[in-house]
Amino acid sequence: MDARDRRARVSAYSAFAVQGLCFASLVTRVPRVQDAHDLSDGALALVLLLVPLIAGAGSVVAGALFPRFGSAPVLRVAQPGVCVAVTFVGLTGGGLVPLYAAVAVFGLFVGGVDAAMNAQAVAVERRYGVSLLTGFYAVWSVAGIVGGLWVALANRLDLSLFAGFVVPTVLGVAVSLVTGRGLYGKDEEGTGPSAEELRAAARRVPWRPVLVVGAAMGIFYLADAAVSNYSAKYLEDELGASDYAAPLGYVAYQVAMVVTRAAADLGVRRHGGVQVVRLGGFVGLVGMIGVVAAPNAVAAIAAFAVAGLGLSVVAPVAFSAAGRVDPTGLGVAVARLNVFNYVGFVLGAGIVGAVEPLSETDGLRLAFAVPAALVVGIVLLARGFAPRPEAAARSAG
Repeated sequence: MDARDRRARVSAYSAFAVQGLCFASLVTRVPRVQDAHDLSDGALALVLLLVPLIAGAGSVVAGALFPRFGSAPVLRVAQPGVCVAVTFVGLTGGGLVPLYAAVAVFGLFVGGVDAAMNAQAVAVERRYGVSLLTGFYAVWSVAGIVGGLWVALANRLDLSLFAGFVVPTVLGVAVSLVTGRGLYGKDEEGTGPSAEELRAAARRVPWRPVLVVGAAMGIFYLADAAVSNYSAKYLEDELGASDYAAPLGYVAYQVAMVVTRAAADLGVRRHGGVQVVRLGGFVGLVGMIGVVAAPNAVAAIAAFAVAGLGLSVVAPVAFSAAGRVDPTGLGVAVARLNVFNYVGFVLGAGIVGAVEPLSETDGLRLAFAVPAALVVGIVLLARGFAPRPEAAARSAG
């Protein structure tokens, strides 16, 4: 690979890092956001549900823009927007309308970034010709660890929401502006077809393999939404953790993800995506059962780590599989698959928000049982993570 490809790879890594940092900085302060705005559990669930709903729309819009402009311009605009929107959440005072507006802006930009950074990562993997996607997600997890640890410190120092958010915001904007110039342009990601060819290209991308891996990825993100949005609240409200220890469940989850993702690319090359996802789904199931059964905060933190150890492989292997059935090289399959990210997050936020009020003392424990049961589906769907590239060509005729 030449210097251009290496620069694009570093830029894509940076995009994943910024996204992981900003996302973790927000979700691990969910209990503080709830306190600052005096939100009931139902109102909090609505706020958390709004993010993936709007993000799904943002992902669809981004996918529509890729064929004409490429994913790089979308990423260069949307990523600083995510960073700034996080800070807006800390500036909205006690008013619900400004909070909903800030969260909606955050969701819109998150959807655009998620679709664009995955399209860039798939383009890098295609140029290198080897499995690289789990490495990008490992970078996301490392940055998520940094964000979670920063929030633990911010809670310990009793910093305001704004003060806690402004540090990752400034860092994220700076990194995205500096590295965005190294992303692949449209002609480097794929070919630059005419409008008629673009419409034909969309028809050439098969739906069936995307739906299979998308269902598994949706289950992963359902579980991931429960962990991301509610792990800190579960540890603090139901298991008696302190406010600065509460973010450590998410940190442990991401630390375990880094461990797995650092080795998963090698595992995919040696054993294939099917075996890696099947094993990951089983380990993730054990972890989620541990979360439900945890007698105290320490046990729950350990169980979150086990869940992250297994579930971490699903999304990157899914995006890699989608890239192999896209004959256009334009990220059409990646954008379609990315919608399942938000389907999972919507269901995760909705299910947890609906189940939690059923019990005054163990509502979140009961809510975590739902994604734990659904993780079985990842094991059953693992066979779909080895799609045949020629399926796309057959569907074109």
